[in-house]
Amino acid sequence: MCRNIRTLFNFEPPATSDEIRASALQYVRKLSGFTHPSKANQAAFEHAVDEVAAATRRLLAALETAAPARDRAIEAEKARERSRLRFAGERG
Repeated sequence: MCRNIRTLFNFEPPATSDEIRASALQYVRKLSGFTHPSKANQAAFEHAVDEVAAATRRLLAALETAAPARDRAIEAEKARERSRLRFAGERG
């Protein structure tokens, strides 16, 4: 579940609201243990996702770095290559 949470800081272009919300959703899912909460817990679950997303936006806005921004396409290709190498021996 948490493998879907991606680094959002220091990318060009910056993280979108959808990416921030997706990370917040994964975080709340992991903490709560719910992939899909019951109707009784839905409001609390959604509120938590909204709060985590807001905190994430504030964090990303406050962080500073001297490092150059990373390119999303290059980082995605590096991740695909790591995955290919990791799982190459498992395929039969």
